[in-house]
Amino acid sequence: MSSGEKKPLPFAASFVAGAIAGISEILTFYPLDVVKTRMQLETGKSQHGLMGSFKTIIREEGFGRLYRGLVPPLLLEAPKRAVKFAANDFWGKTYLGMTGETKMTQSLSILTGCSAGATESFVVVPFELVKIKMQDKTSTFPGPMAVVRHIVKADGLLGLYAGMEATFWRHLWWNGGYFGCIFQVRGLLPKAETQQGTLLNNFISGSVGGFAGTLLNTPFDVVKSRIQGATKVAGVAPKYNWTYPALIQVFREEGPAALYKGFVPKVLRLAPGGGVLLLVVEFTLGVFRQALGPPYI
Repeated sequence: MSSGEKKPLPFAASFVAGAIAGISEILTFYPLDVVKTRMQLETGKSQHGLMGSFKTIIREEGFGRLYRGLVPPLLLEAPKRAVKFAANDFWGKTYLGMTGETKMTQSLSILTGCSAGATESFVVVPFELVKIKMQDKTSTFPGPMAVVRHIVKADGLLGLYAGMEATFWRHLWWNGGYFGCIFQVRGLLPKAETQQGTLLNNFISGSVGGFAGTLLNTPFDVVKSRIQGATKVAGVAPKYNWTYPALIQVFREEGPAALYKGFVPKVLRLAPGGGVLLLVVEFTLGVFRQALGPPYI
């Protein structure tokens, strides 16, 4: 390591920074996630747009319904975001070592993001499943543990991993677009001369990356919501089972626009949310560097 090069922070620092960023993002944008899920679970022609969905939920179910199912995501966000950024750090270092590159390239950034997304998907599935069951308009579960007990009783422990394959593809595409776009946008932005400029660049690149990731992964998110939101009937094959056949089925029955149901609330959450994530992560890592001192600064 050269005299002017910062020493990489310990894994624990990336883990904690990712956890703090995830909780900050979800507390800010969660109602948009509820609306997004409702729109994706609605088959056929959409009855309500973004504002219509908000008004309908508040009028028919009360304002508190916009935060229904918040506990599983809150419990999930810390390990989920921590795993996302820690895995991105791990895979980035791994691929740099494997290729002999000294700096991250566009292709390595995309590969790193996809690998981190695939890693993250294994952590999030049970939490996502419980969240979808709680957010469904027809849900009568009193709380997340009631959902867990119901699933385990009906399908065993493996039932908590329903939609695993769709979740894998959703996270792979989102992370690939997110981290790949961040790398590209950072290279186009003027070099920051101050800490405030650096934070602004991180917010801009993270927001653009969030938009790109959302654009790529929304069809997979629609299918994931359908698979996880379905009510299983004994002896009857589920309508949606595997990801790519389900994508084709939704396309044929409801048209291409159906694959982007919930896109507006999703992008309104994940575009600025992606900026918030990167902003908080980089700020927190900077605090850690200052606290640890040389050779981390």
